Amino acid sequence: MSRVPPAPVLPAVELRVPTHEDAFAWHRVFDDPEVMEFLGGRAAAAELSVHHEATARQRMHDAELGFCLWSLLDEEGDVIGFTGAQPWRHAWGPVGEIEIGWRLGRAYWGKGYATAAALATLDRVRAAGLTSVVAMVDALNERSIAVTRRLGMERTETFVTPTGRQGHCFRLEL
Repeated sequence: MSRVPPAPVLPAVELRVPTHEDAFAWHRVFDDPEVMEFLGGRAAAAELSVHHEATARQRMHDAELGFCLWSLLDEEGDVIGFTGAQPWRHAWGPVGEIEIGWRLGRAYWGKGYATAAALATLDRVRAAGLTSVVAMVDALNERSIAVTRRLGMERTETFVTPTGRQGHCFRLEL
């Protein structure tokens, strides 16, 4: 008789539409070369204005689509990153599809926050009426690939980005 191991207990997370003030928190938690390793490096997080634009765009997505990249809060209510969904914004890759994603401050890696946040995202996008999502992940980003596996996503395509990096497109039918 084999025993199925118990499912891991995931931390409690809260998702909220990003506020103007969350731009400062995003800037703080993403100003780390390890966090930004697969997302363009430190320069991609260096400018506070980038986060002000991103949080404003996410507020617009939430108002128009019913989903966005939400600020991710831990049990104490501190912003530890973001998670959510948004239309794929590039002319390459899964054009016209909705991408889910997550980005956390390094102090929160390996504790189940990304998986908990991604599961909460799936609940919300299902409630918004989506029937499928994709996740675009750098081929070397083993942590994010592991999250896609926990979600039951399947790798459907491999691509090369305009910067020459190899990545994978994972899909999930909801």
